[in-house]
Amino acid sequence: MPGLAVRERLRTESGAALLLVAVTLLALLWANSPLSGAYEHLRELPIHVDIGDLRFDMDLQHWVNDGLMVLFFFVVGLEVRQELAIGSLRRRSQRLVPLVAGTLGVVVPALVFLAVAGHENPAGWGVVVGTDTAFVLGVLALVGPTMASQLRVFLLTLSVVDDFLAVGIIGVVYSEDVRIAPLLVAAGCLGVLWLLGRMKAWRSAPYVLVVLVLWGATVQAGVHPSIAGMLAGLLVPALATWRADVLEARSLFRDYWQSPNASVARNASVGLARSISVNHRIHEMLRGPVSLVVVPLFALANAGIDLRGGALGAALGSVITWGVVAGLVTGKVVGVSLGTWGALRARLGTLPDGVGPGSVMGGAALTGIGFTVSLLVVNLAFDDPADAQAATVGVLIAMVVATALGWAIFTLARVRYGEASADLPVTLTPAVDGERDHVKGGEDAAHTVVEYLDFECPFCARATGMGTELREYFGDRVRYVVRHLPLEDVHPHAYLAAVAAEAAGRQGRFWEMHDRLFSHQSRLEPDDLREHAAASGLDLERFDADMGDEALHARVHGDEDSAAASGARSTPTFFLDGVRHRGPHNARTLIAALEAHEIAPAARRRS
Repeated sequence: MPGLAVRERLRTESGAALLLVAVTLLALLWANSPLSGAYEHLRELPIHVDIGDLRFDMDLQHWVNDGLMVLFFFVVGLEVRQELAIGSLRRRSQRLVPLVAGTLGVVVPALVFLAVAGHENPAGWGVVVGTDTAFVLGVLALVGPTMASQLRVFLLTLSVVDDFLAVGIIGVVYSEDVRIAPLLVAAGCLGVLWLLGRMKAWRSAPYVLVVLVLWGATVQAGVHPSIAGMLAGLLVPALATWRADVLEARSLFRDYWQSPNASVARNASVGLARSISVNHRIHEMLRGPVSLVVVPLFALANAGIDLRGGALGAALGSVITWGVVAGLVTGKVVGVSLGTWGALRARLGTLPDGVGPGSVMGGAALTGIGFTVSLLVVNLAFDDPADAQAATVGVLIAMVVATALGWAIFTLARVRYGEASADLPVTLTPAVDGERDHVKGGEDAAHTVVEYLDFECPFCARATGMGTELREYFGDRVRYVVRHLPLEDVHPHAYLAAVAAEAAGRQGRFWEMHDRLFSHQSRLEPDDLREHAAASGLDLERFDADMGDEALHARVHGDEDSAAASGARSTPTFFLDGVRHRGPHNARTLIAALEAHEIAPAARRRS
């Protein structure tokens, strides 16, 4: 259905960016049309809310900026917590390069603005420090490399740092007439959020209620509520999903399947919710409304500037306009690029695999899209309407120039330096070798499924029954292959378990040991491995000797090298007919992908 297709497109990053552009153009056209009076009247519509002795008295534009936009910054805070806990900011080597790049991406633009327009209005430097993360990622999907997931991770991490600093600046620099009593209430709310996290409270309602009180307290305190949203998001715990919780949820759903009534359904729903961290659940609930409703409403309320009667000429002649453009475009490119290369030269970390210098420069250019954060600061930094109008024009010009510059750099990097991708490899390297690899199924099978696994990984195929389900569905039409990818930083016993499986393979018992190791994932110490070997019917003296054989260790390291060359970085990672599978790796999804492989050649033959 066309309506469904449009909704699905809008849910993508590129679709959300196009929606934001469309709403921005609508606001500009409305503000410069004969109906501009209605636009201004709507923005200035007073709305009063009284709660006991508390009074919230703001016009509609401020309700959007100081009310709805708190959800935007709350989502940013949730994302930062996710990255710190289980994402790209978890490891020092992963976070230091974008941390330095993001910091210089704030400092250098501010200095550029002050150098160009500081003598005119120095308070405007905050306009150029922020990056609109959602807009940048959407534009990256439109103008960036064909495959750019690794560059996306780098830009997301960098933008997280950028946004964190920008929100801190907004909360500290642009807050006036701070009142102590409400500020103490806000601090208490932050303490309650911290306690909820320490108590491992899993229901969403307590967090949401405290965040609402926190917002009201910061508004009453005179502090811009963006910082409250960011801090609240940071305090909502994000945890990796534990397999035990997933198994418990599966058991509860099995109960519902056997006895479908309301009480059992409620238990199943609770079990499912408890298996996912409260951070991820709230983030999933808010992400769509924020990108499709809140941010477009913000653009509609703030991007509409009246450029008639010489206003556009005045803005183009204002040093503030060009200070904003220079800060966002030149400052961001220089700051992010210098920060990246400086951190690399200092060996503080590395770039994500597959990301080259051209991709970094192109991504740095896109960070000049300040839009949401920049327009928010415009309303806080400038008292003179003419200065605010000039700064808004600068933000819009910078958005266009940064996009064009990013596209040009990406094109140059692709044509001249061969950087057609900023992603991990997708082709299995080397191909399956029946003499070397561990294979279930015949060489004449129509499909080959390769899994890179870790015996301590709770979600690898033996634990979930993936290989069994695929072979049950396809029969002799599929062969299943496993290779080792022990993730020793998170699974300290995985490497020796892989060597033990190879030692069992020398005695023709690889699959027996494979199944036993997955069945006893909590018992992978060296003594446990000997017990598993004995239970699998192995010659223990030979097993012990093989465990110290350098050739077997080289065999496991060879699989690790193969994973690196093929783009596998986590477990489980699947390759379907030689191509890395991206997306969910449940049996139904893999079966559908393999069947699509069967349909595609037939369609090409018919055409």
